[in-house]
Amino acid sequence: MSDQWWFCLKHMRVEGEKGCPNKDRLGPYESKEAAEHALQTASDRNEAWRKQDKEWEDD
Repeated sequence: MSDQWWFCLKHMRVEGEKGCPNKDRLGPYESKEAAEHALQTASDRNEAWRKQDKEWEDD
């Protein structure tokens, strides 16, 4: 088993390598703790990308 973790969007929980299909998961993450914060990480990245897009469009 690997040391990687995923966050399952179907079951809203952290899973190890043996879990739901990747189409239903975010990851892999290097730790269980990082996978537990997957939704916040995705939200933070989306917000950063929105800001970058706005800055790029304003140029």
